[in-house]
Amino acid sequence: MKKTIHTPVATKKTKELSIHGDLRIDNYYWLNNKENPEVIDYLNAENDYTKSMMQHTKTFQKELFEEMKGRIKENDTSVPYKLNGYWYITRYEKGKDYPIYIRKKERLDAPEEILFDCNEMAKGHSYFNLGGIAISPDNTLAAFSTDTVSRRQYTIQIKNLITGEIYSDKILSTTGSSTWANDNKTLFYSIKDEITLRSHKILKHKLHTDTEKDAEVFYEEDETFNTFVYKTKSKKYIVIGSSSTLTTEYRILNADTPDDEFKVFQERIRELEYNISHFEDHFYIMTNSDGATNFKLLKTKETATKKENWQEVIPHRETVLLEDIEVFKDYLVVNERENGLNNLRIINWDGTEDYRLPLNSETYTLYIGNNADFDSEVLRYGFSSLTSPNSVIDYNFKSKLKEIKKEQAVLGGAFDKNNYESKRIWATARDGVKVPISLVYKKGIKLDGTNPLLQYAYGSYGATIDPSFSSIRLSLLDRGFVYAIAHIRGGEYLGRDWYENGKLLNKLNTFHDFIDCSKYLIEQKYTSDKHLYAYGGSAGGLLMGTIINMNPELYNGILAAVPFVDVVTTMLDDSIPLTTGEYDEWGNPNELNYYNYMKSYSPYDNVKVKPYPNMLVTAGLHDSQVQYWEPAKWVAKLRELKTDENKLLLHTDMNSGHGGASGRFESLKEVALEYVFLLDLEGINR
Repeated sequence: MKKTIHTPVATKKTKELSIHGDLRIDNYYWLNNKENPEVIDYLNAENDYTKSMMQHTKTFQKELFEEMKGRIKENDTSVPYKLNGYWYITRYEKGKDYPIYIRKKERLDAPEEILFDCNEMAKGHSYFNLGGIAISPDNTLAAFSTDTVSRRQYTIQIKNLITGEIYSDKILSTTGSSTWANDNKTLFYSIKDEITLRSHKILKHKLHTDTEKDAEVFYEEDETFNTFVYKTKSKKYIVIGSSSTLTTEYRILNADTPDDEFKVFQERIRELEYNISHFEDHFYIMTNSDGATNFKLLKTKETATKKENWQEVIPHRETVLLEDIEVFKDYLVVNERENGLNNLRIINWDGTEDYRLPLNSETYTLYIGNNADFDSEVLRYGFSSLTSPNSVIDYNFKSKLKEIKKEQAVLGGAFDKNNYESKRIWATARDGVKVPISLVYKKGIKLDGTNPLLQYAYGSYGATIDPSFSSIRLSLLDRGFVYAIAHIRGGEYLGRDWYENGKLLNKLNTFHDFIDCSKYLIEQKYTSDKHLYAYGGSAGGLLMGTIINMNPELYNGILAAVPFVDVVTTMLDDSIPLTTGEYDEWGNPNELNYYNYMKSYSPYDNVKVKPYPNMLVTAGLHDSQVQYWEPAKWVAKLRELKTDENKLLLHTDMNSGHGGASGRFESLKEVALEYVFLLDLEGINR
């Protein structure tokens, strides 16, 4: 006799929420208290339901997990990088989930020193993450941080790398990063507010002293800002940064005199963004000052840091976004983005050389790698595309020669990059703007509208989703899927204006772009509404929630990972982590115009009585960025109002947070669930 699967039904408990004379009724507000056993019971019931509904795919999930895992080299080693006389290497060993961090003195054939074996450190924990590692200037100490809850509240400790002893100094509730002064005994670090998890203070710890007596050196009073601390690559300055979405400010201190006072580099000015790099007696400043929307590069004497002293090095350009710089002893490397594609521009300090690294590809990912050695004559960078595995490449400034230090191995024997095709196409959005889409699929498939297609996007915070390689994604491509990245407004793929036109009171552009890309992909017969799937996580989960309220008929299935869907309620609650720092991204709903606009698209507030696509929604119980109750409430409301018989599944990881499971391969089980959900809808079961 077939077992009856009971659909979970969340109890409705009326909660009235009122502001600006507007009353909202939230029947599932009560789910925000995970100390309530009824809440945990509901989440477990949803997990049991998901497990039951996917039970027939259990074997396929295991097979897919093994397939994806089988492409990954288990005995793997990072490309070594040199810092202060030591080569640093990260390696993985077969059968182990976590990395091992080692170093070798001066030569790569020197004996290895194991700094941290995360496999040992993770024992006894259902979740483990090693955060930042800061090596003291004399190479004898390592400040390191760990998180065993997945709430991104790290505990900093100090290890003696000579004796192996871990000192009793223990610093709680930090961001995980820290930096040493040049005296090898003073450590600067940032801590988080216990309630909001905002990084709000910089403290100074003296080795072997009571951490509770650490001196506060900076307190960021503005609740829309976060603060952080680091050392310049030149090792001369300790820098405290404060940043919000639109504004930055820095303070500097000579790293030789850690007990002196920090000096403000340039006072914060609303909507002035800048960051600083030090070289010889100058600071180099990337900034949007004086209308430089796409940023420009300036410099100033280290003794005269105020804005009026800044001098132009690279001017602002309307079509080129200045993304990053890397300073070397003899060269400046500039990472620029033009027409969506990155270029590395190399300039020597005497001005006799200024050129771009030659590249030849229609769509790709290019980034500056780990270049810790200030005196190096070699630039390390990374390159990949939708069809080419990631390569770590060293470029010699003097000889102009490239050396591929490592190309990502894709095991299993079946992978050949020539079997796949990638391209970039342009959809026209409803306001006439051209939106780029990066595509990859297996060569030979017929583009006749019958292909399943997974469309991905993020579209917030100016975050650009570049078209990079994924060995995991091959499991979809090899089964006939087309994979599409929609480079929608809200990211910075086409420059800073691309971001500005996809946030605050322009946020609807983000959702419209995605929908219009979907329609274009259908029109061009890459897929059809019976085979189109959409995927987004976090703010990309907000995207998923909005598009299915607007155009549910376009999609057969949706993957929404840790989705930010209860926008209005969350942005009105300034006790929730991240809220106040997000006002410049979404708007402050305490102001009527932002409230009305936000409410017009907030997924939770706009669920209606109508059909919705098949959906798999994921959450993390300890998530500090998108609280678990947002997806839980959303699913509960969808269950109540949707009029279709399509699948609606909620899977909450009861041990993890925003980033999902820890461990190298554990997260692949989550991917296997997501992929099998899609493949099952397509009738593909092997």
